[in-house]
Amino acid sequence: MELKRQSDCPSLPPGWRREEVVRQSGLSAGKTDVYYYSPDGKKVRSKPMMARYLGEGFDLATFDFRTGKINHSSIRKRIRQDSSLSLPIRQTASIFKQPVTVKRIREDTDSKTKTDLKHGPQDPPKQLFWEKRLQGFHAVDSSEDILKALDLPRNVQGVGPELSTENILQSISAALHMNNGPVMGQGNNKQALSKNPGANIDANQPHIQQTMITEEDIKRQEMKVIEARRRLEEAMKGISYETSFNQKTHFVACS
Repeated sequence: MELKRQSDCPSLPPGWRREEVVRQSGLSAGKTDVYYYSPDGKKVRSKPMMARYLGEGFDLATFDFRTGKINHSSIRKRIRQDSSLSLPIRQTASIFKQPVTVKRIREDTDSKTKTDLKHGPQDPPKQLFWEKRLQGFHAVDSSEDILKALDLPRNVQGVGPELSTENILQSISAALHMNNGPVMGQGNNKQALSKNPGANIDANQPHIQQTMITEEDIKRQEMKVIEARRRLEEAMKGISYETSFNQKTHFVACS
């Protein structure tokens, strides 16, 4: 007597059924035989017979006849084998798949290309003219009055497409705070920057023409700072004296 179990086979076209027969006697007792039944009831005993029946319209290359399932490891193997026959596809946002030209590079130790690839960590890309995003915004004081922007010195000339004085000052401030090297301005001339600013601009320098600060300029600025501090000190003394006088007057009036 044989034990038979039938079930649908989702790996085959609709209507196909899989039958598993367990042998109950003889030297092969316990072993199973697998058969398939087509939608019209024809019994299929082997994979070649199934291939003849289905024809070229159904690919049985990855179909496991014993288990009735698709062998996924065979699919990956076939993909690896087939990938060597076609060009790689550029992964871009384009809606069309564009082939990429394959170029083999020699594995010589003296290869210039291989040597050039040995570089350290790269700086992240920087957005050019980011200061223009701040146009239309103004700093205000506690009473919400717009603070007047600083004026550029006469020897500081701004460069760049449609940059305001505030934008130039923002680029100078960012360069002073972010750069580790000297801040000197743009090395290219104004004509080259106006012709193609995206290619000729130095993102690490502020948007001003290259300017040299002399010792005389530094001393002149130091004198201005000293004078500003002196005036602030006098103002603070005046405020302190007025506060003390008001307190004494209030004390005398109360007594």
